[in-house]
Amino acid sequence: MRGHQSVIAVTERSQVGEARREANRLAELAGFGAVEAGNAAIVAAELATNLVRYAVEGRLLIQTESTAARTSLILLSDDRGPGMENLGACLTDGYSTGGTPGNGFGAMRRLSTVFDLHSSVPGGTVIYARIDRPVDRSAAAAARDQPGFSWGVVNRPMPRETVSGDTWRIEEREGLLAVMVADGLGHGPEANAAAELAGDVFDRDPFGAVSGLLTDAHETMRGSRGGAVAYAQADARRGSLNFAAVGNIAGSLRSAADGTSRGLFSHNGTVGVQVRKVQTFDYEYPHNALLILHSDGLQSRWSLDAYPGLAQRHPGVIAGVLARDFDRGRDDLTVAVIRRGAEGRSDAAG
Repeated sequence: MRGHQSVIAVTERSQVGEARREANRLAELAGFGAVEAGNAAIVAAELATNLVRYAVEGRLLIQTESTAARTSLILLSDDRGPGMENLGACLTDGYSTGGTPGNGFGAMRRLSTVFDLHSSVPGGTVIYARIDRPVDRSAAAAARDQPGFSWGVVNRPMPRETVSGDTWRIEEREGLLAVMVADGLGHGPEANAAAELAGDVFDRDPFGAVSGLLTDAHETMRGSRGGAVAYAQADARRGSLNFAAVGNIAGSLRSAADGTSRGLFSHNGTVGVQVRKVQTFDYEYPHNALLILHSDGLQSRWSLDAYPGLAQRHPGVIAGVLARDFDRGRDDLTVAVIRRGAEGRSDAAG
């Protein structure tokens, strides 16, 4: 489930301390112990320091999320800097282009449960780091034995707003995954309140029938501003996806085999205001394929083809690149990327 989050612009040195303190605060809210929270703060400080030293338009997203097996603190940095020409060397202890000891990347990888990045020259860098705290060791062990999923989500309010009118949820259980993305009509607190009503429906029964969830959301959101809502459930064993949406939540499935994409159908209407028909659709969801869902804060003409190797990176990195480069800049933004396939401890390539 989605937890708390903060978005910090990192352009000067005082914001390094802000990033460190915020990572520590959110880790403590998520139930991390002192050592784990301290590790999260170290990773945040390293990411923020690199943004100040080398980047242009640096930004750090810090978020928490929970599943049955784990609670996680996620750090996602993005920038429009010069990029890293020699990525393998940059990831090696002792390498530096800025006159420092060059141990930052190594430290971040060692302290992270999952660590990955993508860098374009020019264009900038996106780095994803996740630190996990197991909450149920038996559930965590069972999850490792199940065919599963990996994912990453970026959610940001529109400029000058303090709360996003979009929201999202993800839950995984025994080879199944449920996801929801909602975009409340308009912006600000009232849009957020409408979207969170759809989130409440998901929270009550994330693996309920998709058509029933959307019908319940329509009734629950009556009297609010309403919004666009998509619910989906995926089965890793069967390689299948069941999807239902109303409004402008866009969805696509991208094949790992040939890079082709297939759009997912969404009905016209506004959940909570006017829904003429609720219909679900079934799609094949092959191994390593990417499910990408986003609100209309992301441009519709995005593409992964201009980024060599990006489609093989962690979904959190993919979401970060899309959010950085295809943000409309005048709306709330949510982009969720989900791969059918479990993740390794560290996906960063040398």
